[in-house]
Amino acid sequence: MSLYGKSILLVIGGGIAAYKSLDLIRRLRERGASVRCVMTQAAQEFITPLSVGALSADHVFTELFDRQDEHDVGHIRLSREADLIVVAPATADLMAKLAAGLANDLASTVLLASDKPVLMAPAMNPRMWAHPATKRNLATLKADGVAFVGPNTGEMAESGEAGEGRMAESLEIVAAIESRLSGAAKPLAGRKIIVTSGPTHEAIDPVRYIANRSSGKQGHAIAAALAELGAEVHLVSGPVSIPDPHGVSVIHVESARQMHEAVERLLPADAGIFVAAVADWRPQAETDQKMKKGVASPALKLVENPDILAGVGHHEKRPELVIGFAAETQDVLENARKKLARKGADIIVANDVSHDSGMGTGGVMGGQRNRVHIVTAEGVEDWPEMAKEEVAKRLAQLVADRVGTKR
Repeated sequence: MSLYGKSILLVIGGGIAAYKSLDLIRRLRERGASVRCVMTQAAQEFITPLSVGALSADHVFTELFDRQDEHDVGHIRLSREADLIVVAPATADLMAKLAAGLANDLASTVLLASDKPVLMAPAMNPRMWAHPATKRNLATLKADGVAFVGPNTGEMAESGEAGEGRMAESLEIVAAIESRLSGAAKPLAGRKIIVTSGPTHEAIDPVRYIANRSSGKQGHAIAAALAELGAEVHLVSGPVSIPDPHGVSVIHVESARQMHEAVERLLPADAGIFVAAVADWRPQAETDQKMKKGVASPALKLVENPDILAGVGHHEKRPELVIGFAAETQDVLENARKKLARKGADIIVANDVSHDSGMGTGGVMGGQRNRVHIVTAEGVEDWPEMAKEEVAKRLAQLVADRVGTKR
């Protein structure tokens, strides 16, 4: 989406993540948006108004009582002239001020005086993000109509600190801005959709597990594409190394049983798309201690994991649309047709994940591209090879065509 003609007011809070706002300004201007910036006093401890002004090509506003800026009540103009106010980084302090209705500096006054939509990109220490006060403020702001992007999970600036609290990356924030400003219809608005993604890890002992090669890229892309069409998406993700998609509620799990329980809790839903490569078996028993090599050859007795797709396909709370994935290495279409009937699905998305699939050295699992077949009771539709993001967009549109917007 182009942002030409759109005006963004960027409020830069005080935190180490303030440096990311410089790249965000550049990304927005690349897309044609005009960007005006307000910096808190704390933000100026991390980056300078000079660098912000150079990238935004505009005056940078820092003081509530600046004689030149306020000769015609400048903070009111700032709050009303933008199409969208973006707060990045949104510190715990800024969130608390807006939630409580405080206005003791330029940034908080602009936010309180505005009649325009607000998008916040939180960034703070994980314990600050998890604090009950921050959670209360988050709930208040969401109830007031404030939108959020992030935070992400990862390493913090502080040594030895990690968890949820990293500010979303620039392109994630840009995508959220584009979504907020898009006038396009949202065909999946009002629809609740469950998506599973990634592998599951089935513990053998405290350090070993049974797994597969799924990266989660396809499932996460599908969740993001559904959210872009307005759906309320709940993603149940196994262990992956990719970030959570924007605009999606994510539940992180490890094992197949945890994924099954999470899906059950999310029912009822309008649609379910089961992309995760769930381990078919798990060890009957997990040892408490690491098994030592050379003591004895371990004999692993395996038991079947719950069949999540079949369970939902035959559930009393079955969604209107159930889509499963079939990753096969041989007889792809034949196995997909059998799976369609056996699992109670409406659609099976089948693909060849063998080394002979022609998808490059990385193959489908872990790769960037996919070639799928849409298998239904009516027949098979073959899609050409394309990027996984494009597969996701086409599948999301298929879902929209099937379940549409609630009337």
